[in-house]
Amino acid sequence: MSKPIYEIVDDLPTTGLTVRALKSLDFVVPGHWENLVGFDNTIKAVTMETDPAMIQAIGERAVQLYNDKSQGYQKALWLYNTVDSASGALGAAALASRVGQDISFLGLLKHLAPKPEQAQSIDLAVKLVTEVVAFCQINGIPGDSLGDFLAALGDYGGESLLRMAALVSFDGLVPLGPNFIQKVGTYINGLSPKDLEQNQTFKGVNELIPGRNSEGKLNFIGQSFESVKGWMGDLVTQNGLTQEGIVDRLVQVADVSKDKLDYLGAFLDIAVKYYSHTGTQTLARRLIERAVAEI
Repeated sequence: MSKPIYEIVDDLPTTGLTVRALKSLDFVVPGHWENLVGFDNTIKAVTMETDPAMIQAIGERAVQLYNDKSQGYQKALWLYNTVDSASGALGAAALASRVGQDISFLGLLKHLAPKPEQAQSIDLAVKLVTEVVAFCQINGIPGDSLGDFLAALGDYGGESLLRMAALVSFDGLVPLGPNFIQKVGTYINGLSPKDLEQNQTFKGVNELIPGRNSEGKLNFIGQSFESVKGWMGDLVTQNGLTQEGIVDRLVQVADVSKDKLDYLGAFLDIAVKYYSHTGTQTLARRLIERAVAEI
């Protein structure tokens, strides 16, 4: 990692399309997600500490933990960042000069093509596996500890729950419709290792996905999706998530068109970096919680 962790947290955006898109889902975690920006601000919010000396001590220990390459923190952040970048790689050049600005969806159509359902399904499944592996890296457990992840998923809250809600909404419901869970399952079950190897998102994070080869990695992806699909279905039902409802909320925060849903998934992949944003916040929170316990 080229930047120190405190600088990465300090540099998180306070405004922009990613933040607005995430806020459009705040009804899933009402009152529980705050867009925490700034390393010291995060320490204060997580610990309720006010003593400057203690805040500094916590921050220094958190930085030490992050810099220790025997821990999994740097790998976890790499995963969050890379899965976002890989997912939107095809359209990244079109946005290179517009980072941090309001982006017109209609103005980007000439740079986009509708993403095939198979590619979108693989993207969702790979992002889900990225969540599993990043969780394991942060918590210092083997990357294929699916049972530990499932046990923790029931207690997800704040930015972690919001990230999963964004996965379900922006990578599931919007581009694939209300039957997205069934569609993703069907496509994943029909994939060959070669199909997987050709997917841009998989290529990005391939090296940290458990499995000795592409076939083993595909099996782990399938197992992960099968294990989590019930939870995703419950999230949809309990929060009344619908394609129409999510699009209505997105219309209020970005220049998007309801009659271009086949393009909207591609636009979200390019312009809304919800994995890296909330992933950084999750990582900072876990680092700080551990630092407090160790000083």
